[in-house]
Amino acid sequence: MRAVVLTYHGINIHGNDYADNDHVALAEDLHLLRRLAIPVLPLHGIVDALDGRAPLPPRCVALSFDDGAWFDWHDLEHPSHGMQRSLANVMRDACRPGEWLHATSFVIAGPQPRETLDRTCMVGRGWWTDDWWPAAIDSGLLSIENHSWDHHHDLLPERVTGQPGGRFDTIGDIAAADAEIAAASDYLDQRLPQRRTRLFAYPYGHVNDFLRREYFPQQRARHRLDAAFTTEPQPLSPGCDRWALGRYVCGFHWRSPEQLTHLLRDALG
Repeated sequence: MRAVVLTYHGINIHGNDYADNDHVALAEDLHLLRRLAIPVLPLHGIVDALDGRAPLPPRCVALSFDDGAWFDWHDLEHPSHGMQRSLANVMRDACRPGEWLHATSFVIAGPQPRETLDRTCMVGRGWWTDDWWPAAIDSGLLSIENHSWDHHHDLLPERVTGQPGGRFDTIGDIAAADAEIAAASDYLDQRLPQRRTRLFAYPYGHVNDFLRREYFPQQRARHRLDAAFTTEPQPLSPGCDRWALGRYVCGFHWRSPEQLTHLLRDALG
């Protein structure tokens, strides 16, 4: 089994073409995956298959969305680029009768950080709340998973760790890791008791030896997670380090359907 995780950011809207709009790219990519006969499977199932808990096809793809703004779930009128179909509705549009698609939305957990980032990263319209999470889960289209408490974001006046922002590989002790990771799992489990937080995506894709080799494998009682994802462009297969699993990021690792086709052929064979 080999799998590729394709990652999209709902707030990446800088135009209405493939290369500058992740919603447009996702729509075209889903049609491409259909033409290539590559199945799209839930990320949880792929993680379970890494240690033999679930059988999977020889090659497959999983979808993940990062940061958890409203663009993942709601159709919104972008102030510069017009009405945008949500990533979830893009998936709905791509399904034929009887078909089903699934993606994992890695969300910033902290309510106050999201409120601040709504003003500093978007347009301050309240588009980064968590009221849509239960409906997304109930729909069967999305899972909600852990992207840290505040992304250690440099546009916040202060991070929960008290450290400078902009990198996640500065997290180097249990207290800081608990504040960013375990606290986010706690919030998600309390907010969404119908499921359990299982997966983590490193903000910025940054990981260090402390997180990968000490905190995640040795402190599972604290964070309760099963796997963590970087943004290293690597396929998943049995035997991968589950605390540093790879993902491919739209707009960074590919910028056209042709580039994605080559990426998938190289990664999946």
